[in-house]
Amino acid sequence: MTFTNQKADHIGAIASSLCLIHCVATPFIFIAQSSVLACCSTTTAPSWWKFIDYFFLVISFLAIYRSTETTANNWMKPSLWFSWLLLFVVIINEKIALLSIPESAIYIPAIALIILHTYNRKYCQCKTDKCCSHEK
Repeated sequence: MTFTNQKADHIGAIASSLCLIHCVATPFIFIAQSSVLACCSTTTAPSWWKFIDYFFLVISFLAIYRSTETTANNWMKPSLWFSWLLLFVVIINEKIALLSIPESAIYIPAIALIILHTYNRKYCQCKTDKCCSHEK
């Protein structure tokens, strides 16, 4: 049971880290693309690059769902879900441009998810088959 509990947090931390790398890399890719192209009319990201955001949202949702089922720490559940919700809002807002949120705001929930998954993996796992936070 310990292996499966830690696996969700491990996957969540990796997905959040990759999401953060994706967010950091995007401006540099645009700079490189615009400097290479003779005509700057195609400076938008490829469609597959845009869909990576949704992929990370789904993976992190599943990892958080599993992590919150198995965590022994009560404050961890709302912290993980709040961070995911904030990440969701920032990504969706980036797509539809409803609010004027700086693009760097995405780093906060991504880093928070990395830290929370790592902390949960290390300190908040149930020690028995009957989890402290979710009686079976």
